[in-house]
Amino acid sequence: MKFPGVVYAYYERKLRRSLIGDRIPEHIGVMVDGNRRWAKLAGAPTSDGHQAGADKILEFLGWCQELGVRMVTLYMLSTDNLNRDADELEPLLDIIGNTLDRLGEQGNLRVQPVGALEILPARLAKQLTELGESTGDADGLHVNVAIGYGGRREIVDAVKELLRDAEAEGKGIAEVTEEICDTKISEYLYTRGQPDPELVIRTSGEQRLSGFLMWQSAYSEFYFCEALWPDFRRVDFLRALRDYASRQRRFGS
Repeated sequence: MKFPGVVYAYYERKLRRSLIGDRIPEHIGVMVDGNRRWAKLAGAPTSDGHQAGADKILEFLGWCQELGVRMVTLYMLSTDNLNRDADELEPLLDIIGNTLDRLGEQGNLRVQPVGALEILPARLAKQLTELGESTGDADGLHVNVAIGYGGRREIVDAVKELLRDAEAEGKGIAEVTEEICDTKISEYLYTRGQPDPELVIRTSGEQRLSGFLMWQSAYSEFYFCEALWPDFRRVDFLRALRDYASRQRRFGS
């Protein structure tokens, strides 16, 4: 091992030892951003960047399992991404499909689709549904795959479903209005029944939500990393966890 590698390994071990078990987030949201820029800097096709990002997802989930994280939500494909040119979108959808197969092959991951499946190509929607069903009883890391996801759409879909249920129960508008509250809407989100993420990580240096878990992240801690997602290292993840552990979380203004 070269000397810089020795130093890097020592630093990584030091970071790992500094983490306290009860300060590891239970649920982490990750915006896997920077695949296209990574490809451009490498002088490679855009699809190579998406593939490198997909490979990093499998590696990242391994880190989460090692550290005891219980749930991860991955922002893999937004509703806006579906408007990209077919020359980029088609290979991206193939890579996503292949990544889903790889997740299913892990054997212990519970994979849950989080998004509007009805706007996805039928083949991908079917694959997501079947993967969710086949891994539903897995007792390992819970992985939400946000594909065809948009935060505003999620809230709109939640309200629509709430109103449809109310109509089916014969409730009038006045009764429904009285019942609506933040807890009620949470019961209709794509992530219903799950804890909100304590930590949201975004790579590539961008500092915005881009519609990711807008409702659920109201009190999340945010960590913005300069590394492009394919270059995101275990040490970068440990730094994010150390930063999270050092914060005093507040749930008000």
